[in-house]
Amino acid sequence: MKLFFSRPISIIVALVVVLAGCLIASNVQTSGGSVKVSDVRFAGDGGNMLSGLLYTPADMDPSKTHPAVLTMHGYINSREVQDPFNIEFARRGYVVLSMDMEGHGYSEQSPLDPTMRGSLASLSYLRNLAFVDKEKIALEGHSMGGWSVLAAATAKPEWVHTVIQEGSSTETFGSGEVTAETPFNYAIVFSKYDEFAPLMWEVPKASQIVGTDKLKKVFGTAEAVVPGKLYGSFENKSARLLYIPNVIHPADHWSTAAVGNAIDFLQQAMPAPNAVDHNDQTWRLKEYGTLLALVGAFMLMFSVAGNLLGTSYFRRVIQPLPEPRGVRPGAGWVLGAFVATAIPAITFFKFQEWGSKWMPAGSFWSQSLTNGFVIWILFNAVIAVVLFGLWHRFVNQKQGASLRHYGVSGQAGFFGLDIGAMGRALALALLSVGSVYATTVAAAALFHIDFRIWVMGLKVMSIDQLSLMLKYTLPFLIFFLVNGLLLHGQFRLKESGSETKTAWKWFLSNAMINTTGILVLILIQYVTMFATEQLFWKSQALLGIVAFQFVPVNIVMALVSTYFFRKTGTIYAGAFANTLLITWYIVAGQAIQFAGQPASNTTAIVIFAISAVIVAAVLFLRGGKAVSKGKSTSA
Repeated sequence: MKLFFSRPISIIVALVVVLAGCLIASNVQTSGGSVKVSDVRFAGDGGNMLSGLLYTPADMDPSKTHPAVLTMHGYINSREVQDPFNIEFARRGYVVLSMDMEGHGYSEQSPLDPTMRGSLASLSYLRNLAFVDKEKIALEGHSMGGWSVLAAATAKPEWVHTVIQEGSSTETFGSGEVTAETPFNYAIVFSKYDEFAPLMWEVPKASQIVGTDKLKKVFGTAEAVVPGKLYGSFENKSARLLYIPNVIHPADHWSTAAVGNAIDFLQQAMPAPNAVDHNDQTWRLKEYGTLLALVGAFMLMFSVAGNLLGTSYFRRVIQPLPEPRGVRPGAGWVLGAFVATAIPAITFFKFQEWGSKWMPAGSFWSQSLTNGFVIWILFNAVIAVVLFGLWHRFVNQKQGASLRHYGVSGQAGFFGLDIGAMGRALALALLSVGSVYATTVAAAALFHIDFRIWVMGLKVMSIDQLSLMLKYTLPFLIFFLVNGLLLHGQFRLKESGSETKTAWKWFLSNAMINTTGILVLILIQYVTMFATEQLFWKSQALLGIVAFQFVPVNIVMALVSTYFFRKTGTIYAGAFANTLLITWYIVAGQAIQFAGQPASNTTAIVIFAISAVIVAAVLFLRGGKAVSKGKSTSA
């Protein structure tokens, strides 16, 4: 009997789920139709194009002026991450301009604006809209976005009524000085467990910022600042207020307390046209809507793949599922799985530091954090292949195991690939992942949303991001080929009593191998934080936060790899699909640092060339016609 994802109805169901999620998210984002959301583009101070979402009342009288808020996200995020603030400000009647910082999202990078990152140009754009009240403009920013909006505010204080910083600080990397006499209202929302207290306020613990000289200077007091106490006055724009919610830095975007603090201060400083209590918040329903749409998009990917494999063109991709010849279940399997999941976690910080150092952002690979990922995944792939090779050579080969048993070759005994089938496997991945991409394009065009939960989202790529993604695919493909080799060759479990039980068993074991090490790393880091208010690895605040995304990402990797392996009998279609999906996700969500400054591309090009040679060697140099064809066991 055909399974669900092999039936045409599955495509319809997936699209319905996507649409339902989009409608829910759009309804919340537009406050039931009372807010209009527009995608805007304008030139920055360096001639670079800037991107934003503009929220205006749907029934706005353009002949009247309205209070407005400029919001800006933090490092390696985008304008959509600010949705909790944008939605809540807009539903209270404020005009809201939510910006992509330079080099993020759809805003181009500029070397001319190292501290404001497009914020001053954005403030100028907002205040020059005829329907904006120039005397009532607030700025809100998170983390680096807080530094950016503060730099603009201190450069043009006469343009600004109120500033709210979330998880940010004054006087950091040129962000600007604020004193008790600075002529705008100011609030700082700095969470109790914020990882960046040492960087931003030069104290070991976030709770200690109350005694720092630069915060006391802001509040005009010689004593420790009291959280929740109003200093100054809203009447003369000297109001100062400190909030300390009980969350971590990235959770400022998932905390009703942190969002409520910003709403509370804004409504006191600049009364809302449609005042609503700061505890009355709807934004989380939007997050659940975009998550539902994301789930529907993944369902569509599997549905498209399952239906395409039923066509005559793609049947050539299918091989019989090879007999398991991996590590036998027991103590050996547990030990091997422990090593496999531990190594990426142990090397997580160091290998990424090496990558960012060896390959600074340049014209070839222009994302420094992604460059760190490249070294991390490639070095882990090398370690995995060496360990796998030793195990195969001295243990498994003696038991008659071959590359065919690992889902690598189409023939028993040697490395034989059907190049035509490989091309169709790539086409299968392109069409499957392409269906997900098409839905993100439609959602962005029709509803001005992307598919996300919290800070993890799938976004439509700009032309520059698409070009960059293609240049990053080769090292990621190597990693996913090796990951498929481990999951389906070395650690594949035997079949269970039914196909459904087998599929779930394989997926869960693969997800555990991919994810457990990173999850333990996060737990060590944050159990320590919640117990002591300091991180275990104190110098790794940024990468520790970055690690969060690799839990859901690695689970998705395991799901995609397992599904395609069960459907095709080899590791290739899953590796192609994961490469396209995960490289897209990473590149679209990272910052582009390069903007014409002198930078060497040598290391990046050498690694790219080596990756190309390795991929060519795997896929082409020893390819041959596979003698064994047929339909695999469905999953």
